[in-house]
Amino acid sequence: MESFVHLRKGKTPKRVHADLDGLKDDELGRGGFVGRTANMYRRNDPTAYRTVGPLRPTDVLSSELKPSDATDAHGGPLLMFSNADCQVLLSRRTEEMPFFVRYVDGDLLLFVHKGSGLLETEFGPLRYREGDWVYIPKACTFRQVPDSQSTWLMIQATDDFRVPPAGTLGRHFPFDPAQVTIPEPAPIDDDGREEYEVRLIHDGGPTSLFYQHNPLDVEGWRGDNFPFTFNIEDYTVITSESVHLPPTVHLFMQATGVYVMNFLPKPAESVPGTERTPWYHRNVDYDEIAFFHGGTLYGIPMPPGLVSHAPQGVHHGAPEKARERARRKFDDYDRVDWSVIAIDTRRRLIPSAEILANDLGQH
Repeated sequence: MESFVHLRKGKTPKRVHADLDGLKDDELGRGGFVGRTANMYRRNDPTAYRTVGPLRPTDVLSSELKPSDATDAHGGPLLMFSNADCQVLLSRRTEEMPFFVRYVDGDLLLFVHKGSGLLETEFGPLRYREGDWVYIPKACTFRQVPDSQSTWLMIQATDDFRVPPAGTLGRHFPFDPAQVTIPEPAPIDDDGREEYEVRLIHDGGPTSLFYQHNPLDVEGWRGDNFPFTFNIEDYTVITSESVHLPPTVHLFMQATGVYVMNFLPKPAESVPGTERTPWYHRNVDYDEIAFFHGGTLYGIPMPPGLVSHAPQGVHHGAPEKARERARRKFDDYDRVDWSVIAIDTRRRLIPSAEILANDLGQH
């Protein structure tokens, strides 16, 4: 139930997420920051806890994970997290695929953390580079030919990924679909091999299909279901001088139960007293994954490739020392130089055994 009545009890600042006077800003909200909300102002850091049990945050350096495609051309990505709506995987391919691949359980979104190369697809070739989002429709056949080792964050939905509905800013902001790169048809001739493997990736699989011709033989196509790339350099960052905006402002694409956001370099909030660091919260309806692509936060380097998972209902947020430093250095920085990919999921995510084995153990 939503209400137009917003109450204020006890000691509270006049502005939301600002002028805390030593208190800790803790948000208990529904619907991923767009539903009913309570902001509680605490004496102590709500993330200063010790966890016993499975519902705990995890932090993993993706460089320590070992997907099999990093060392074996016939290998595949590593599963990191999963639920009924999606899988979150890591790929670090160094050699071209000796097979073709087709994900048949849902659409794919791939974020290129490192590397460059070529995707051969049924629709034509697509070059990829660092900072690219690559969209692959469900059951589209493709093959990866990396120029060098390529690290991908992969999200497979069990539904189709869609551009979110246009809000008050209009349909071109923050993501303008007119800036995507779409492949041109370019059928590939047979190279003399006896057969071509198309590996179907699915629950309970894989399954392999073997053709006597190259499956990328499409002479032309028409329609509105096709792969594309979009680089985060072309994403329009929405900002405010007087308040740190919620993650929902930075929504890029969504599927049922899955929401993908880009947190990118931007001007820092400039009104004195404004809290520039995201407030403590529990985001009780969504699990959150943050993938740190790079950059710094007010002079503090962000570990490239860090994967951080915060389960819904569990407090998370930057530690108090980082918040104190941001306040102390307010006049020293006028930009936030971060690049973070965020994934929110409506259902709880299950960390894989590899994630739990490599957890940095901060909780």
